[in-house]
Amino acid sequence: MNTIKWIVVLCVLAFTSVAFADKPKVGFIFIGPAGDHGWTYRHDIGRQAIENKLDYKTTYIEGVPENADAVRAIRKLAQSGHDLIFTTSFNYMDQTMAVAEEFPNVKFEHATGFKRLDNVSTYSGRFYEGRTISGHIAGKETKSNVIGYIASFPIPEVIRGINAFYLAASKVNPDIQIKIIWAYTWYDPGKEADAAKTLINQGADIIVQHTDTFAPCQVAQEMGVKAFGQASDQSQFCPDSQLTAIVDDWDSYYVQRAKAVEDGTWTSADAWWGLDNGMVKMAPYTNMDANTAAEAEVIQQKLTTGEMHSFEGPIYNQAGELMVAEGEVADDGMLAGMMWYVKGIEGTIPK
Repeated sequence: MNTIKWIVVLCVLAFTSVAFADKPKVGFIFIGPAGDHGWTYRHDIGRQAIENKLDYKTTYIEGVPENADAVRAIRKLAQSGHDLIFTTSFNYMDQTMAVAEEFPNVKFEHATGFKRLDNVSTYSGRFYEGRTISGHIAGKETKSNVIGYIASFPIPEVIRGINAFYLAASKVNPDIQIKIIWAYTWYDPGKEADAAKTLINQGADIIVQHTDTFAPCQVAQEMGVKAFGQASDQSQFCPDSQLTAIVDDWDSYYVQRAKAVEDGTWTSADAWWGLDNGMVKMAPYTNMDANTAAEAEVIQQKLTTGEMHSFEGPIYNQAGELMVAEGEVADDGMLAGMMWYVKGIEGTIPK
C-alpha cells in the first residue's frame, strides 16, 4: 500500500509541478507523512521555507519506506529534473549513494548520514545537546526515579542521545534508572504508543522518545505522567505532560543549500549544527518546578555559547574504561561513532 501511495503521489506531483525559469527544482524524500507533527513535519516546514524565501518550486514524496522503494523514489526525482534532492532519514543512506552515482549532475543532501560523494552532502543537528537539557530536567522532576526511553534504531545518533540524557540526569540524581525499549522504527504511532504504555506500567513517570510521532506524549497525557516532545513542539497533544521538546529547525540550512545550487557555490560537505546556530532549539519549559526551568535555561545558554559540553570528562563506559579524561570533552569523531553506553546505563546495545 505504501509503495502504491508514493508512486501515485509522485505521478501527480510530476504533472502538477511548475518549475520557475532559471531556478533550481528541489525535491524531498520523507519517511513519514508531512503532517506527523514530529520529524517529517519539521523537514516540511524547511521545505516551505525554500518556497517562501527563494520562490523555488519544491516537490516531496512522503511515506517512503527505507528499502528498494527509496531507490525508486529518489531516482524518479532525479529523472524528473530536480537539481537538489534532500533525503531525510538515516536509513536512506545507501539508497541515496546509489542514485547519486547514477546522476552525477544532481546534488543530494542526506540527513543524519555519514557517506558522501562529490555530489552528496550530509547534515544533522546536535540533538544530543537537547538531550542534556532534557536529562537534567528529568533527573530533577522524576518522583519514581524511573525514566522510560523509546529508542528507534541502535545507531550512533540514538546512542549519543541516550548517553547525553543519562549523564545529565544522573549528575543531579544518582538514583535514576533508564528503561529502554527499542522500537526498530522511526514512524509507527501504534508501536510508539504501546512502548510508552509498557514503560509507564513498569514505573516510568517520565517518557523520552527518539521516534517521530506525538503518540508517546499523548499516552503520557492520558496516563498522567510527564514526557518530552520530539523534533517538534508537541504540547498541543499533551499540554499537561510535555516538559519541553527538542525542536529541529532546518529552515536556514535548507534555504542556504538551495541558494548555493543556484549560485553555483554548492560543494559536498558535512554540516553538524546545534544550539549555537539554531538548528536545535528547545520548546518552552513547562509543567515543572520553576527552579528546574530556570536551571534548564542556564544549561541551554551555556551549551549555546560553548561554556558547557554535553560530554565532559571524566566519562567511563559500562566496563569501567575511561573514555573521556577529566578536563577534556569528547571530540566529534568519538561522538559520530558512539556505539557504547556510559557507565550506569543497564542493558546492552542490540546488535
